[in-house]
Amino acid sequence: MSDGLTEKIIGAAIEVHRLLGPGLLESIYEEALCHELQLRGVACERQKEVDVIYKGHVIKGQKLDILVEAEVVVELKAVTKLPDVAIAQTLSYLKATGLKRGLLINFSQSKLVDGVRRLSL
Repeated sequence: MSDGLTEKIIGAAIEVHRLLGPGLLESIYEEALCHELQLRGVACERQKEVDVIYKGHVIKGQKLDILVEAEVVVELKAVTKLPDVAIAQTLSYLKATGLKRGLLINFSQSKLVDGVRRLSL
């Protein structure tokens, strides 16, 4: 699922991880990653609200960590062991938005490359 946009996001995340390292709060990584993306000319939205549709009923209250270029859902974690539900959560975000590409990035890994999962529908 490698493509130019997800490569840019991963590159920005690696830069954030290189400078900040593991061990901080998820919200710190979220702000730093958005700042790094903006420095690289990549548009992103933090805490983007999306509606979940259930049998024609709109349910509000769901928020994506980051939406990049209105194309890629980025779910961030800062945990020692990634819970199994994190993948399901990211896939649910893709379904809710109708988007096809997602990244699940766990900043608590000593090497960030070990904490990056590409997901698609």
